[in-house]
Amino acid sequence: MFIQIRELQFQYKNTKKNTLDHIQVDINKGEIVSILGKSGSGKSTLLRIIAGLENPTAGSMKVDGNVMFDAKTFIVPEKRGIGVVFQDYALFPHMTVAQNIKYGLRKLNRKQKQERLKEMLSLINLAEYGHRYPYELSGGQQQRVALARALAPAPSLLLLDEPFSNLDAHLQEKIRDELKEILKKAQITSIFVTHDFADAKAIADRILYIDEGQLVNRACDLVMS
Repeated sequence: MFIQIRELQFQYKNTKKNTLDHIQVDINKGEIVSILGKSGSGKSTLLRIIAGLENPTAGSMKVDGNVMFDAKTFIVPEKRGIGVVFQDYALFPHMTVAQNIKYGLRKLNRKQKQERLKEMLSLINLAEYGHRYPYELSGGQQQRVALARALAPAPSLLLLDEPFSNLDAHLQEKIRDELKEILKKAQITSIFVTHDFADAKAIADRILYIDEGQLVNRACDLVMS
């Protein structure tokens, strides 16, 4: 199993109830998994813990056999080899598309950076846009650049937080198809959180439902808010 999460618990300070309670997850290599839940259900907290941005109260996680956290271990975010696409994309406005994508490639030499940049621009179908700035791109194009920046260092796992929340409704269906195609072409294991069942159904190989901090079995017509 590529990703193993066992007995994960998390509780914010000054609260009496666990935000996440006994979470157990197994994910295969190359699988796209959606965590679907209402606002406040704990789905984004789970994503932050996987990324290393929060320290769990208890439990363990392994990625490709390597321990990310357990009772004795906590690997910091920058050493986990996990890519993250944030809800607002978080592109650097003063950098071009090419500079944004190459930002995480510090360990490569100049030639390697250019080769990887070319690969990423081709993957997201923006080969002619490397010189442009984020403000010159549409919302869908900005999302693809954020995705390419996260993929460029070849992470073992990609996390996406509400990837369509900043897109107009008429763009969402088109972008969903593009995103799934890119993820499958990159053959990268991915987890994305959403409150929208249509998003989850369109992209994910498997949907996990979370409610009040627990993974539950729910019917697919679960109404989200």
